Amino acid sequence: MSNKNNKKKNVAKETDNTTRNIAVGMILFVVLIGAGFSVLSNKTNSKVSIPSTVSAADGYGIVLNKDAKVKVDLWEDFQCPNCRNFEAVSGGYLNDLARAGKIRVTYHPMTFIGPESILAAAAAACTVDSGKFLQMHMALYESQPAKENSGTWTNAALKVIATTAGDTSSATQACIDSGKYVNWTKNVEADAATKNVNSTPTMFINGKQLDQTHYLNLAALKADFAALGVK
Repeated sequence: MSNKNNKKKNVAKETDNTTRNIAVGMILFVVLIGAGFSVLSNKTNSKVSIPSTVSAADGYGIVLNKDAKVKVDLWEDFQCPNCRNFEAVSGGYLNDLARAGKIRVTYHPMTFIGPESILAAAAAACTVDSGKFLQMHMALYESQPAKENSGTWTNAALKVIATTAGDTSSATQACIDSGKYVNWTKNVEADAATKNVNSTPTMFINGKQLDQTHYLNLAALKADFAALGVK
């Protein structure tokens, strides 16, 4: 009986070890697969169509006034309520600086909120070549749906928004219809991941991240620029 019981104990022990090894192996497999997806998601694709002012060197962002000395980088999602609030408080001021050529602004439209963020970012990119990006940028926030991914922002709706923003170009309409810059948005996301940008809005001025309390404080933001000689 003791021999038989010992055999049973040995078999049970071996079974437990095998089960444990399988479980550990599965955990490692999942971790490795997850890491693989993480690496893949951080890769950009140099073959996608990009707007005229976009380059890999600028993180695939939309650049205005490339020769201005004070450099601003803004990561945003057109469906992000905090971005809309930032735009409402500071957007007009930043637009004035950009139009006057006083700052070099690189807009990085993020799309992590969902499919309508992708459509909106791609549509905004379509207005770059017609010189109406700032107008489209403002119009998108003014028309931001109350609910994310509600089905409000279709290509048809975005074409109307572009027209309302003053971009009546047939090329822009065709660009939005075709989703020409949809894949470009993935490059913006991938580059943001390499810079550890994981929230919106996020702004850097000359490589320094804007103080969190200055996003909705226009006086403080103006003081930041004034300290750099921008008035």
